[in-house]
Amino acid sequence: MAQSPIIHWGILGTARIATKVAGAINATAGTHVAAVASRSAERASSWAKEHGIGRSYGNYQALLDDDELDAIYIPLPPSMHAEWTIRAAEAGKHVICEKPIAMNATEAEEMAAACRQNDVQLMDATMWVHHPRSADMLRPINDGTLGEMRRVTAAFGFVIEPYLEKKPPHAAQNSETGQASTEDIIAHELRFQRELGGGSLLDTGWYCARVALWAFGDLPREVFAQARFRHDVDTSLSALMWYDNDRVASFDCGYDLATRKWFEVAGTTGTLVCDDFLAPWNPERPRFWLHETPGEANETISAPEIQEQLMIHNFCEIIRSGQLDEHWPSVSIANQLICDALDKSARTGQIVAI
Repeated sequence: MAQSPIIHWGILGTARIATKVAGAINATAGTHVAAVASRSAERASSWAKEHGIGRSYGNYQALLDDDELDAIYIPLPPSMHAEWTIRAAEAGKHVICEKPIAMNATEAEEMAAACRQNDVQLMDATMWVHHPRSADMLRPINDGTLGEMRRVTAAFGFVIEPYLEKKPPHAAQNSETGQASTEDIIAHELRFQRELGGGSLLDTGWYCARVALWAFGDLPREVFAQARFRHDVDTSLSALMWYDNDRVASFDCGYDLATRKWFEVAGTTGTLVCDDFLAPWNPERPRFWLHETPGEANETISAPEIQEQLMIHNFCEIIRSGQLDEHWPSVSIANQLICDALDKSARTGQIVAI
């Protein structure tokens, strides 16, 4: 399929996150959303009209068969990521797939292999790593400013009940009362269905595991985790990861604490703290702090870019270059390997080697 300067996108599904990413695609120079698909032709048509998209399809394969599309964004449940990424690759489409990349590392490796074999790029939609602040923070980590690296600590989570109350209740309504209890809503919520890829580890812990990968640049040697479970999914989890060269990483994630999205990277001579790594609290002031002297904090403000658009821009530049970037599928697989091991540890109570 010949590539044009304009990258034409298709979106598989109409999940809430698809609205944000579609907006980022259309706001990025040289790219636009040309088509959307849903398992419901009516829903796809309605979503397309709402977002100014020219074509809609009532099934996913029909969108993949559209020869005018160059790239696909997949916001489907994790249980569907492998199948539809592989199908998209076989159709010659480049793929950004929502996180977690897959249900497990085996699936992630199969997805990466399919994309490699069909000469298309694969990237997961972990957006914060594309913000210029991430590069700004990585410099003092790598240039020795913090001394020898020793520890990464992170947290990401939120209280889930207010989120559930905002969801459309029709699928969970009691037929007699017309109302939906919290338990009714939970029973229909993706995050509480293990077979679909639910649980706080793959939802919020994924980002914390990426922090350790980003800061240390390699996989842990072994991990240990403890979790609380509800409907067979972890609703909160605490993780500990041991690395070579006296390095340790830890994080907590879950659905039962006030919103937190911070990390600290600590070395022998200083620390770096970011209190909103997932997305800046104030997009106009993406900040972090270096602590090189006890009691003193040096604040750095990075360029106020929009990370969703930067992800799309970076992905499209890879497509235009004609050269696949193996970093992105490799880091996705590594991220998944960590999550797999932590899930196994939380369920067995054992330390798990990677």
